[in-house]
Amino acid sequence: MTRTLALEIAVQDPAGMRIAGEVGAARVELAQALALGGLTPSPATLELTLEAAGPSGPEVHVLIRPRAGGFHYDADELAIAERDVRWAIGAGAAGVVIGALDAAGRLDIDAMTRLRDAAGGASVTLHRAIDVTADPVATLVAARDLGLRRVLTSGGASAAIDGIDTLRALVAEASGQIEIMAGSGVDAVTAPVLAAIGVDALHFSAKRAVVETGGVRMGSASDGVGGYEVTDRDTAFAVLTALGR
Repeated sequence: MTRTLALEIAVQDPAGMRIAGEVGAARVELAQALALGGLTPSPATLELTLEAAGPSGPEVHVLIRPRAGGFHYDADELAIAERDVRWAIGAGAAGVVIGALDAAGRLDIDAMTRLRDAAGGASVTLHRAIDVTADPVATLVAARDLGLRRVLTSGGASAAIDGIDTLRALVAEASGQIEIMAGSGVDAVTAPVLAAIGVDALHFSAKRAVVETGGVRMGSASDGVGGYEVTDRDTAFAVLTALGR
């Protein structure tokens, strides 16, 4: 049987969804603040992105991440994440993207079970929290045992192409029982190389930075140079072309 490589684009708004639809992506991961690694989007963002998808567009999978930083959450943060999972699925999302680690940096089985159950049987993806665990293969096994649909991983590296050996090991361990989606730094150059190792999907953002200089600090991490990121149509289509589509 011929395997069809799925494409997932990380988007932040309805405009990104429309580009994902043009590219023929199977789904989008909807988030806000991709520059921070992604955070849970607002209700209006989800509603309008679902409207942009329409009945035949890419599936919308919502990133559930209550704050930037690491993935070890306290009781309040987990309560927020659980309610956000229920909200996203109730609003019409096809799935959620989650990840929680314990104090030792391993997958937090109790927290993951709680969040999985909140999704009520909808598709659940483990995000790149897997990449900061000591043993991504062992984490994959735990995710599979939890009944998760897929993992988004760079093979424990900052960019997926640099984690390609671990990605190969993950594909072998998955044995088709859980999907392996390679992501982080995926572009027109690396996409064909990653596709060739047998991953089930590629995840990329195809983003372009819009820089604004205001000269006034707007946050603790700001130096007076601000801006934001948008999904870039040409970048997205460059990946498609590189894959021979």
